[in-house]
Amino acid sequence: MKKIAFYGKGGIGKSTTVSNLASALARQGYRVFQIGCDPKADSTVNHNGGERIPTILDVVRQGGGDDERDFLRISPSGVYCMEAGGPLPGTGCAGRGIIAAFEKLDELDVYEKYRPDFVLYDVLGDVVCGGFAMPLRSGYADELYIVTSGEMMSLYAASNIAQAVRNLRASGCAKLKGLILNKKNIEAEEELAGKAAREMETEIAFILPRDPMVQRAEALRKTVVDAFPDCEMSGLYARLAERIAHA
Repeated sequence: MKKIAFYGKGGIGKSTTVSNLASALARQGYRVFQIGCDPKADSTVNHNGGERIPTILDVVRQGGGDDERDFLRISPSGVYCMEAGGPLPGTGCAGRGIIAAFEKLDELDVYEKYRPDFVLYDVLGDVVCGGFAMPLRSGYADELYIVTSGEMMSLYAASNIAQAVRNLRASGCAKLKGLILNKKNIEAEEELAGKAAREMETEIAFILPRDPMVQRAEALRKTVVDAFPDCEMSGLYARLAERIAHA
């Protein structure tokens, strides 16, 4: 079982990247968990026709949660989907909500029951404090990728995340495996991202071009891999899946 956390600035296309990666891995025969770690609980919507699934914390608040099937959904493409969720707006700390959700997964021995090949944590934005750092600690994730573009604020967020990884290194933090460059087609984007990666003491692990097929698929409430499996972009997600599977 390989457990991988994905971080990055909000709006960079992280959930899109993780969802397509999950679909690509599932098509390659792997059992894949995708766990959304964001109180918006929208990481897995394109696996489920745009429908939001019950979150772990919502189920617990309603008195359930004694069976993982209360919140675990298997998508038509075979991805095992879960959303951590968060507290009601204005009533608590979203980071603490992630901790509570992870504790529930441990309590139910979900990983041991299903034995996934891959667990993909899709973590909110560039927040690396409190509960949002949970996937990096305590043995939850083995590896970490940062999704970024070549835009200044996206690279700034990536630098902060990389610094958090260095700060947590002594406590057994997940290993930073590189940047996934999700291009926005700005001038000299690959050069800017490459320079930033070197400053972070890492590399660009993979480059995803800007492609209208992504928006076309999302309009259908699907991943590109499921909506247009034969298109060039689906092929790139398949290559990303192979790269990550064998990294």
